[in-house]
Amino acid sequence: MTSTHAFWLAGRQATGEDSFDVHSPWDGRVVGTVSVPTDEQVEEAVAAAYAVTAEFSATPAHVRAAALDHVSKRLAERTEEIAQLISAENGKPVKWARGEVGRAVSVFRFAAEEARRFNGGEAQRLDTDAGGVGRLALTRRFVKGPVLGIAPFNFPLNLCAHKVAPAIAVGAPIILKPAPATPLSGLILGELLAETDLPAGSWSVLPVANDKMPALVKDERLPVISFTGSDTVGYAIQQSVPHKHCTLELGGNAAAVVLDDWSSEADLDWAATRIATFSNYQAGQSCISVQRVIADASVYDRLVEKVVANVQAQVTGDPSDSATDVGPLVSEAAAQRVESWVDEAVSAGAKLLTGGKREGASYEPTVLANVPDGVKLATEEVFGPVLTLQRVENTDEAFAAVNESKFGLQTGVFTRNVQTAFRAHRELEVGGVIIGDAPSYRADQMPYGGVKQSGVGREGVRYAMDDYTYERVLVLTGLDI
Repeated sequence: MTSTHAFWLAGRQATGEDSFDVHSPWDGRVVGTVSVPTDEQVEEAVAAAYAVTAEFSATPAHVRAAALDHVSKRLAERTEEIAQLISAENGKPVKWARGEVGRAVSVFRFAAEEARRFNGGEAQRLDTDAGGVGRLALTRRFVKGPVLGIAPFNFPLNLCAHKVAPAIAVGAPIILKPAPATPLSGLILGELLAETDLPAGSWSVLPVANDKMPALVKDERLPVISFTGSDTVGYAIQQSVPHKHCTLELGGNAAAVVLDDWSSEADLDWAATRIATFSNYQAGQSCISVQRVIADASVYDRLVEKVVANVQAQVTGDPSDSATDVGPLVSEAAAQRVESWVDEAVSAGAKLLTGGKREGASYEPTVLANVPDGVKLATEEVFGPVLTLQRVENTDEAFAAVNESKFGLQTGVFTRNVQTAFRAHRELEVGGVIIGDAPSYRADQMPYGGVKQSGVGREGVRYAMDDYTYERVLVLTGLDI
């Protein structure tokens, strides 16, 4: 790879006057040194994006699709290298990092496919009323303008891909700001985009410090903001620029619901395995990791035994080891916060079934029962390898417990009853309902996003493309149709 000191300014490598080190959460070693753009360089990137908007939006679809295909192919070719980089800067076990690269490969491939068929136009006859005789409406989508994409640390490659690929697909210039803790993966995308023929200014990757973001957010030349991160920061962005289009992918405390018909030993084994895996697979640092398990009383005791056993079987340790299931959190401060939340719950009466210990940035996979209302673990997003267990008497109670949350991202419902599946889809106040599996399933082409305090708007390549564009109607008059 090219020097990690460089960032990407309007399609070319550049260095600023200052730099910072990126440290491994696992052992603290320096895994890269990143140059920081100056204020003048940030201004240059914004000005270039604004200036190239008309040219880029008019670029033929095959040019944009070819660039996206190229990035997809190059990511696939460099999977192991990039997976090791993700693991080093993020602390993610390398087996999960390999999966993340694979997902980014798909995101760019999906975007290339969508670029070739997007915006073909929709014709509408208007002679359904007398005043419309001889008229035809043609509706097409056009870019709203340059996009400011702000990505988080937990999927440092794939969530950058979800900002960049849809923007390129529709011809919207994008300025990508990767997370300060994990900028190296985002810079890799810049390296691959630089191998394409996209016009200068159509993309930049700027590792800008968080305290420099308010000015970028408020810049009128960036009318679209796509943010993934905490609800606190996301809503602060939205409130600061109410006239802009903001897509906010925020937090969650996802529930896995196990109902009374999911009762065979094989069913419960599957549910326990999936719950244990996806409460811990990113050290819990996923907006749709399993945080709450809500189980019918008829299966609760058997399920709890299996969940605890599966959680205890998770392999923790060095994220560069392919056998490791659970690595460290992104920082020691993050692990200390998780520790404090668990301690608060236990002090308030929760029962600790396994885990509950911290070492540096690592926190043991943890299971608690009888968590009282009002403590942070019951109401907030823990973003750590912790799950809570709740017994309910029936489906009504289970669905009510899901909806009590202020978040609404995704829910998994373990049931074999198709009527219950459709009821869950109708009643649960979330952006996605996963039947027969944990809430952590996400296909990158499907719409993804939440309701309530989990955000606004949808990602998923085609849905983000819609978010980055608006409909414009052309009415043709005097036609003999």
